[in-house]
Amino acid sequence: MIIIPARLHSSRFPKKILTDICGTPMLIKTAENAQKVDEVVIACDDSEVLEICKKYHFKALLTNPMHTSGTDRCAEVCRILKLKDDEIIINVQADEPFLERKVISSLIDSMKEASFMATCAKIIDKSEISDTNLVKVILNVHKEAIYFSRLPIPYSRDGIENPLLQTNPYYGHLGIYGFYSQTLQEFCQLPKSPLEDIEKLEQLRAIYHKKSILIKIVQSKSIGIDTPNDLQKALELISQTQLHDSL
Repeated sequence: MIIIPARLHSSRFPKKILTDICGTPMLIKTAENAQKVDEVVIACDDSEVLEICKKYHFKALLTNPMHTSGTDRCAEVCRILKLKDDEIIINVQADEPFLERKVISSLIDSMKEASFMATCAKIIDKSEISDTNLVKVILNVHKEAIYFSRLPIPYSRDGIENPLLQTNPYYGHLGIYGFYSQTLQEFCQLPKSPLEDIEKLEQLRAIYHKKSILIKIVQSKSIGIDTPNDLQKALELISQTQLHDSL
């Protein structure tokens, strides 16, 4: 099951999930895309969002508006629906309308190997590593996350042209997570860590408490939309892709 946490208010981009994308609210565009992979439920925090979901005939549930994260919202949906402990839950962010369906499918497949949770990352260009809006992740030999940061990690003391970076590239994290219903509840019950508050990255809670995060490396051009500028870049990218496909 794919659960899309839908929080109406955003400090950097007010009501961004309702922003028009080719005639459709961003949230609905994300849901329409995800629905082609698996069943979708939208976890709303506001009645306005709930009504929009109903208008477009998506299953949606109103969750506690006091939740501090989308993960908590997804966990509440699992409890409301009384899902089995081993049900695979994919948390797709509402601001990922252009996330490739093959990425979602790859994460579902990766959950067969995950003991606690899984997520995705992609190789990024050297020009992107200093972007603090793009979260970087480093992996161990088992393809598990060692750490996530908004800063360039690992830091290359020998500079960006270090030949080791040819075989050990920088990875950018994609905002999609896989859990089992049981491990999702467990994650939400873990005490919050200082690391997640410092970096503003919730997934660091799992690492802080020695929980494994399996990383699936994928190819993706998707842009998570955190700001109006991100939206403009995403629309330009999708326009170029559609033009290329038509040639």
